[in-house]
Amino acid sequence: MKITEPPRTPEQRKADLLNRMEREIDIWVATADTEGVPCLVPLWFVWHDEAVWLCTRLSNPTGRNLRDGRRARLAFGDTRDVVLVDGEAETFTIPEVPPAAAEAFRAKTGWDPREDHASYAFFRVRPRAVQAWCEVHELPRRHLMRDGAWVV
Repeated sequence: MKITEPPRTPEQRKADLLNRMEREIDIWVATADTEGVPCLVPLWFVWHDEAVWLCTRLSNPTGRNLRDGRRARLAFGDTRDVVLVDGEAETFTIPEVPPAAAEAFRAKTGWDPREDHASYAFFRVRPRAVQAWCEVHELPRRHLMRDGAWVV
C-alpha cells in the first residue's frame, strides 16, 4: 500500500489481520523479565480459538518471561504493514496443552513439540489490544481491539 491509496476501513484491516494470522508462520515476540530487561525473538505461531499459540523452552528468557510476566507484545516484521498485538500469556506444559491447540500448531508449522524435549511449553496469548495500519494516513483508526473486545 502507498500513501496515495485511500486508507483501508477498520473492517478491511481486521480481515487483513486475520488473513495474516492464518498465512504467516513467524511473529515477533517481545517480553520483559521481572527487572524490565526486554527480550525480542521471532517464534513460530498459530492463531487458534481467538488466541496466538507459541512454543518455546521454559529454560530460555522468552519462556521464563511469558510464564512469570504473563504479558507479551506480538508484531509482524513488515514496517509498512504494521500489526501490534498486546496480550496476556498463559503457560501450558506439554502434558497440559489442549490437544486441539497442539495439533493446530503442528499442522501449521510441521513441528510437534510434544514429540521433542520435555523443556518445551506452549503459551496461549489472548489479545487485549490490537492495532493495525499501513502508512501514516491509517493511524487515526488503527485500534481494532481494546480491552479484549473487537471494536470493528
